[in-house]
Amino acid sequence: MVDNVFRPTRRKLLGLMGAALAWPGPGRADGLETLSGNAFGTTWRIVGQPRDGLAGIRRDIEALFDGIDRQMSPWRPDSVVSRFNADPAGAYAAEDELIHVTRSALSLAERSGGAFDPTVGPLVARWGFGPIEGGPEPDWRALSAGEGRIAKTRDDVTLDLCGIAKGRALDRAVDLATAAGLDELLFDLGGELRAVGRHPSGRSWRVAVEARMPAGDPPATLILPAGRSVATSGLRNQSYALAGHTYGHIIDPITRSPAETGLESVTAVADDAMTADGWATALFAAGGATGPELATRRGITALFLVRTGSELRRIRTGGMEDLLL
Repeated sequence: MVDNVFRPTRRKLLGLMGAALAWPGPGRADGLETLSGNAFGTTWRIVGQPRDGLAGIRRDIEALFDGIDRQMSPWRPDSVVSRFNADPAGAYAAEDELIHVTRSALSLAERSGGAFDPTVGPLVARWGFGPIEGGPEPDWRALSAGEGRIAKTRDDVTLDLCGIAKGRALDRAVDLATAAGLDELLFDLGGELRAVGRHPSGRSWRVAVEARMPAGDPPATLILPAGRSVATSGLRNQSYALAGHTYGHIIDPITRSPAETGLESVTAVADDAMTADGWATALFAAGGATGPELATRRGITALFLVRTGSELRRIRTGGMEDLLL
């Protein structure tokens, strides 16, 4: 683990309330074709070679995302997850995809020591960030997923897959693109990215960890090798300020409140987007002290941006040192 300090100007500091991922400014052109759309309340974008005919997969991608939304969105009262949350304790039939994502969420809850908890939905809603109603006590152990079904042992326990489902959607969309013969592209779904092949120039793809109000160089720029995925969790996209305090949407299951640990963001890199998505959330909830220890123990490649007064300190775990430009 290596620490160093990024010292922004005052103008930059005002924008460092959180972070997201994007293409660095100098690398956005290069004569590449872009295909984009909307899904899950955010946007998606593919950048690749014009010769690859990206437009041909738009309809399939939109159908894929719509199907996932109908299963896992807590914002849709008719989704499978919403109906499960509204029903009493018991076991309910579910499709393989929902079972797979639920199992992955429960596995991550166990591996993270509960820092990732797919039952915090009602607390997220209580702090103004979500629609799920339920009991105030999160308890991921009250959920299970088996052959053909998902189940809960308490009436008031709810399932919230928002911390992992978008990554899974990105993985499936990339599988769809590669099955269509696209072998050099960068797929962005709401700031989570996955690389397929290399940049057409022959180098690896590059992405930036951006500030809320970017000015000058970003706090970090990463190399994203072929087949790797990256996700960032932080205060940038879903937070609000009240009485001089910033509240974010990621809930600490221990304190039952928005995670307040001095972290601006956590960026995680993994072989698949669902893993990167889930660990970025878990490590941000774990905090600036426990998060790096957890990432090191679990072998997670991560970059923590920690606010210390007017400075932004970078903590790197796993192989992140090799990915920073």
